[in-house]
Amino acid sequence: MRILNRSINRSPVPAQIRSLLLSLICCWVYFTQLTHAQDRQRAGKPIGKVSTVGNLIVLELDDGVLGKEHLFDLAGRTLRFTPSPNGYRVENLPLQWDSDFGNETSGAEVTLHKFQFPFSGKQWESFSVGMNGSIRFGEPEREGGAGRREAPGPGSRFGGVSIGRFDQLSEAPGTLINTVAGICVFLKPRMISGKRYLKELDDRAVITWDVTEPWGNIQDFSWTKTVNQFQAVLSRDGTIEMSYKELAAKDGIVGVFPIVSNATERTIANVRNKQHSGSAGYLDLRKVTVASVGGIFLKVNLDTSAPVLKEGDANLSGIGYRVHFKPHGSSSREESGESEVIWGVRGFAPRQRGGGSSRYFAFGPGLSRSVKTSGNTISIQGILPSTLRGVAQVDVSAEAFAPGDSSTPASRVAAVPVKLSTIRSPEVELSKLKQSDGPFPIAYESFHYYALPNARDLTCSVIKTLGDKFDFLAYYSDFRVDNQEAGTPSNGPRGGNVTGIGPEQGDLESYCSQGRFQWQFIQPVYVGSNQMQEYPPEDAPMGNDHDVTFYTHQIAERTPNGKLLPYDYAMSQIGHEMGHRWGADATAKVNGETIVMGPVHWARGLQAPVAFPFQRPVEASAMGGGVWQDNLDGTFTQLDDDYYVPATGWSYLDLYLMGLISASEVPDFFILWNLTPTGKKDANGHPIFKADRTKITIQEVIAAEGPRNPDVDHAQKNFNTGFVMVVQHGQSPSKELVERTNGIRTAWMDYWATTTGHRSTMTADPR
Repeated sequence: MRILNRSINRSPVPAQIRSLLLSLICCWVYFTQLTHAQDRQRAGKPIGKVSTVGNLIVLELDDGVLGKEHLFDLAGRTLRFTPSPNGYRVENLPLQWDSDFGNETSGAEVTLHKFQFPFSGKQWESFSVGMNGSIRFGEPEREGGAGRREAPGPGSRFGGVSIGRFDQLSEAPGTLINTVAGICVFLKPRMISGKRYLKELDDRAVITWDVTEPWGNIQDFSWTKTVNQFQAVLSRDGTIEMSYKELAAKDGIVGVFPIVSNATERTIANVRNKQHSGSAGYLDLRKVTVASVGGIFLKVNLDTSAPVLKEGDANLSGIGYRVHFKPHGSSSREESGESEVIWGVRGFAPRQRGGGSSRYFAFGPGLSRSVKTSGNTISIQGILPSTLRGVAQVDVSAEAFAPGDSSTPASRVAAVPVKLSTIRSPEVELSKLKQSDGPFPIAYESFHYYALPNARDLTCSVIKTLGDKFDFLAYYSDFRVDNQEAGTPSNGPRGGNVTGIGPEQGDLESYCSQGRFQWQFIQPVYVGSNQMQEYPPEDAPMGNDHDVTFYTHQIAERTPNGKLLPYDYAMSQIGHEMGHRWGADATAKVNGETIVMGPVHWARGLQAPVAFPFQRPVEASAMGGGVWQDNLDGTFTQLDDDYYVPATGWSYLDLYLMGLISASEVPDFFILWNLTPTGKKDANGHPIFKADRTKITIQEVIAAEGPRNPDVDHAQKNFNTGFVMVVQHGQSPSKELVERTNGIRTAWMDYWATTTGHRSTMTADPR
């Protein structure tokens, strides 16, 4: 299963750094796949009532599917965290605001000169102030094995505390606890544009943020800047005050996250397996130990009959371990599907050149990403997931899986009831706390929008009612979900039984399909987001070259009404996401070496010019890559980059994989390695790079993947997309949602015809 998407944060960084960030963002992030793994553990089921309105589909969700949104309620208030033995006591006070901000900081790193601030058992004279509303002390231990440092990403460059790109705010604090000593004044991951100020006095340091939510981009909810002003006061005695003057943003994480060390570990249960599985010893589960650590952490040790594989081992890739927590007394998996929690560990080996060695990833709600191994034991730890809070007893079971088989366990430890009453959640309701409450070793509150519906449930809801007549499904809504990006990743079973393109068809039953359904949005796109609007507002400021407003005049000169093409952002999103049904996973075998051209998004250096451009003379594939001019002197000019704004079409390689052109129609291309900016540009402002070039032919792709089957003469040419308006229980779609969804539907059919050179047709008929 692939979870796919791309975005870029607006930021005043040099072009070469921005390009590096794009490369990091747009490449395959395996962790993204894992964060959605819990959704993959069960087949989909209908979760609402489906009807049609004209050529649109309406899905009215069942009551309770979305949970409850929990939006920020501390504007105009001050929180005071007072240190005491064993934690902090917290008060909610009238606004305390220092209007003298001091000096603007030039970067994230801050050094105090008049005192040291006590936090997390140490005295600190320096720390990192993130533009995203957070403060980090020391270096984090993140994302994988013990002692692993945080991998660079679009948020980490700007200092402070960082969470995963697709982490839902309702569960993200679990990835922070005991992995980073930090303070989240108002942690909103993509809010990294604005100013930070520091004023140091003899007894305190005042840190003020004046920042905006991301704006103008395809993944944003606003075309213009927003106002968000908040402040932290760090006092010599360890007291922390967080004050909120004005916040347009309504979702973020607030709280203190000191490292909790030397906490008492108490075993709650030992679940033993009496039968050897006959599998490799590191997959032969013998015992599962469930423990409480300090009363706030849930720890699980998985013991095997032989030492577990160490990180770096070539055999690590693809192996997996799962721990299931199911409320005791549930009569069936189907009944408990929404409340069952799965924590898992997966081994992964990068496919890219220089991608590093194999490693473990942990995934699951509330679970820290850190995986620790010792001898025959693999250990994971987290906080009690929100769905299990208040559940007195759960059935705990575990499984191990060999590479390539995630459905049949190599070994299994049967379920045993375990009491969780000794574990409490560190999440509190900050607005209601009094100084007499606590102390809290860790105290935070997560403010968030509605939970994401299960993607497979969305599919099954539609197909079970209307039939297996859709190749693609796109979802839109009047409500926002708990995602920092306005767009959506995508997934699906890749129906149609196509081979020779890399990934193959699988898991149709989980999507309630008999064989046709292929790909879909994972979550509904919000009607108020930038990408659901037909055009940018007239007064929208011009953004950078990854914002559609940058191209207004260029594209308007080519259109009858003198405007951008309608729903340009929406076409960028749907074209890119549905294109993932075929690309971009294919490899090539060149001189005996397998060349990874992606994976999942074409590598930045892949020569991928569009065969049938959508709106500009020169376009790079919607799936990545670029348009590169070989200057024949070891340098290459980038005529178009790997970002898909404004909307672009597909490369010759894409169209071959889609079954729309033959292999003989694919011209030879190349891939560039070791891209290094020269600092020069051509006469038209295109950047020039040094690089190493490897030529690739379509026959070398076929040598790696096999011939496409069915071939161009027999491949599917007519496709149908279902456009689904998802509404809450008891609601009807708004007029705005109906008009915009229908506008996107119409534009999609035109986009498809243009970008496939009219070799294929797209309908959008629910009947």
